[in-house]
Amino acid sequence: MTRLAAALSIAILFPASSAFAQTVYPIDRAEILSSAKFDFKVEFSEKVDPANMKVTVNGQDYASAFGRAGTFVEREEGKDQSALTLRDVTLSAPGAVVVEASDGTRSRKVAWNVYDTGPRKAKNVILFIGDGMSLSHRVAARLLSKGIAEGKSRGKLAMDDMPHMALVATAGSDSIITDSANSASAYATGHKSAVNAMGVYADRTKDPFDDPRVETITSLAKRKLNMAIGVVSNTEIEDATPAAMVAHTRRRAAYDEIVEQYFAARPDVLLGGGSANFLPKGAPGSKRKDETDYIARFREAGYPVATTAGELNALSAKPGTRQLLGLFATGNMDGVLDRKFLKGGGVKKFPDQPDLTEQVQAALNVLSRNEAGFFLMVESGLIDKYAHALDMERAVYDTIMLDNAVRLARDWAAKRGDDTLILVVSDHNHPNGLVGTVNDDMSTTPNVPMRERVGVYEKAGFPNYPAPDAEGYPSRVDVSRRIAIFSASLPDHYETFRPKLDNPNEPTVKADDSGTFKPNEKFKDVPGAVLRPGNLPAMMGASVHSGEDVILTATGPGSERVKGSMDNTEVFRVMADALGLVAGQ
Repeated sequence: MTRLAAALSIAILFPASSAFAQTVYPIDRAEILSSAKFDFKVEFSEKVDPANMKVTVNGQDYASAFGRAGTFVEREEGKDQSALTLRDVTLSAPGAVVVEASDGTRSRKVAWNVYDTGPRKAKNVILFIGDGMSLSHRVAARLLSKGIAEGKSRGKLAMDDMPHMALVATAGSDSIITDSANSASAYATGHKSAVNAMGVYADRTKDPFDDPRVETITSLAKRKLNMAIGVVSNTEIEDATPAAMVAHTRRRAAYDEIVEQYFAARPDVLLGGGSANFLPKGAPGSKRKDETDYIARFREAGYPVATTAGELNALSAKPGTRQLLGLFATGNMDGVLDRKFLKGGGVKKFPDQPDLTEQVQAALNVLSRNEAGFFLMVESGLIDKYAHALDMERAVYDTIMLDNAVRLARDWAAKRGDDTLILVVSDHNHPNGLVGTVNDDMSTTPNVPMRERVGVYEKAGFPNYPAPDAEGYPSRVDVSRRIAIFSASLPDHYETFRPKLDNPNEPTVKADDSGTFKPNEKFKDVPGAVLRPGNLPAMMGASVHSGEDVILTATGPGSERVKGSMDNTEVFRVMADALGLVAGQ
């Protein structure tokens, strides 16, 4: 949600100062794909005489190891601290690498591992990310979309019914808790980064665009194999997860510049919300700070542009369409519960938004026309935003929608033979728990407080949602026995124990003290509502991420590498190996 993103941007713009005499990027224990581009930087804690500086790579002078000298700055940003930077370097020989940086008095060593890949196994890779999707979301999606009887589910989710599964650790380089920027960046680059950063190591300089870069999977796939690239989301397309597939910045909120980086990278398919930062400053609904019209620039570059589901389906079906830009709302798109059932949120303003399944089908239509194969990232991004807002029903319905998109992709891949690696994962967790049901039958127990209607253990029983439709959605969420999902991270708010049927939930509003939040009085007088004191700082107006591992499931060529306990950077390696990014060069 917007308030949380703003709070994160304010809270952690820069990493903590290093305790080392020298800071080296890439950092210690970095895993580096052979021939992938990265920026090399050494930050000295004090001003250094270049005559005393010594930087070696496996004992060899760095300039010889990388093939050229870097840029030495004696006083970085006018301070008594020096820096050495070398852009766009590569390492070709697999194996252990030790980098040592000395200022003549103190030195620091870091170790890297350079790895290559085997031969190419997969023609295509599809990475599905349920942003913030917790285990409770997956279980609830199964309960609602498949049903349950006598303790056994009546079916499996497509994302769960895969041959390979792993637990994935999500911590960033600066914290045990990630945001969507650095967590998605780990998948896209194979490198750790800091909160708010993507495609870079967050350094000490003020400029959010000069940090040491690392190459993304989309750049590698296009540069090495001439593959087509697709980025699909139902959030603003400039938001952290989709942007991390392409962008390089430590400031995830830099939407204008991220749009510029999208245009420079030219992914073949780009679908989502967020047209406000593509429109020139003077256009209605624009949020750009300049008059550049990026929709016009994409058109001039040969991209047909879709703004509705009808246009998307028609354009993607044309055999000649090989590039496509789709922007379906000025901000985030609407979730499935609002679009299909409640008509809340922004549906009245944007009534013909495509479903995620339509976006995926359109992307597959266009990308599969490239004979060299494609990489496609698909995000169901509102799961996270609804989880932040304690809006559990909307989050679960969007999890069902993600599963429908996964099933579509699996069916598409099955018809082609075994040439597509499909992975489904969350970028980070939310501390949600499915604890039972809410037994809300007012006709039989009219005077029982809502809190006492939470059924646990044998009193939970089974929910009584209507039978799901063909897409897996029950027609109602306000039933008399519904799932009870609660969060362990809470701002002060009024808990109603009921789904929000008018618009997406807003548990808090801005308080009188700058930068703080208070409970939304809208819910104070809802019958049975209770004031729930929070356990978060007052600056947080919403639930927050948690640090538990997330679940990764996979199928297709290369999926056998998915097993046991993994780090999020290893997801990149699974994809790189399946594509043979080194062997195929």
